Amino acid sequence: QVQLVESGGGLVQAGGSLRLSCAASGRAVGSYSMGWFRQAPGKEREFVAANRWSGGSIYYGDSVKGRFTISGDNAKNTVYLQMNSLQPEDTAVYYCAAKRGVYPGLGPDEYAYWGQGTQVTVSS
Repeated sequence: QVQLVESGGGLVQAGGSLRLSCAASGRAVGSYSMGWFRQAPGKEREFVAANRWSGGSIYYGDSVKGRFTISGDNAKNTVYLQMNSLQPEDTAVYYCAAKRGVYPGLGPDEYAYWGQGTQVTVSS
């Protein structure tokens, strides 16, 4: 299995940027696909972005296209989420997740492993 730890959340003004990190550990990290999700109070967990750990196809939720970028550093076993032009509606707890296989999924139920989450708050 893979273990995930998120960091980088915080408070930022609208229009600002944050960079989230997800450190992954495990003996078979390369066999997983990675995703970012977010969840605001009282709302369902929402897909944000996903990619293959080994590179390739990248997917973004409609609400973040053009503003967020998912990337990875294989040498550091770390996945990043660069968030630009943040808006108050982006406020949520952000989670990184991993699923078996090289094909990313868009649904939370497809991901078996989750980090603890990091809070992102965007003020107006």
